[in-house]
Amino acid sequence: MTARREPHTSSGLLGTPEEEAAYWHAVRRYVLPRADRRSIGRYGELLSGRYRRFEGATRRRFLHPLLVDASSITDADLNLLLSFGWRPRLTAAWLIGVSRRTSYRTRIGELLLDSEVVYAGLGYCFALARFGTEEDAEILTAYLNRYLPRTDLHYDQPVALGALLRLDSRLGTAHAAPFTEPGGLFDRWVDGVALMGYRSNPPAQEQAAMDEMCDFADGWTLPG
Repeated sequence: MTARREPHTSSGLLGTPEEEAAYWHAVRRYVLPRADRRSIGRYGELLSGRYRRFEGATRRRFLHPLLVDASSITDADLNLLLSFGWRPRLTAAWLIGVSRRTSYRTRIGELLLDSEVVYAGLGYCFALARFGTEEDAEILTAYLNRYLPRTDLHYDQPVALGALLRLDSRLGTAHAAPFTEPGGLFDRWVDGVALMGYRSNPPAQEQAAMDEMCDFADGWTLPG
């Protein structure tokens, strides 16, 4: 199996010392805040889906800063967060998806197709599903055409399929149909990764998970 990894340090990867300082400032500002004292940070709340179970004051501590940040974060800070590491990339993609900054569609698509690091793909697929256009469906289709044949790789194939199924259901298209037919690419991928010990959910369950994320976000109101 081919694994995705990232260096343990960003030293030398972010340019000048000033650029690296700006990067870590953005990480502390947008990636590490936590709504709950048991949380490891915003990135962990987004990755795990714990935010959907927050109530009362904890929900407010999560939701209000997230919406403010999604609305106010600068392109410069987003670019820094997207430059390195799965935690910043995951968080940046969520902020982009929440605020529907479609100007980042191309960058998000590039990062998804490159699949350099673990976990961040959830954010990329969320953002594309939130954008909700034919262009986004084409990016997800390209990803699945590239990675479903790779039965030696357990990357973001399921969540990408869930996002594509969501877009199909809203656009009235059938981009996902060739992947989900019995004995098709998704079934063969599931069989392949099962040999490595990975369990997979049915496509309908993956769509339901993406629907839940996007529908939850649809109920949020960005600051004016």
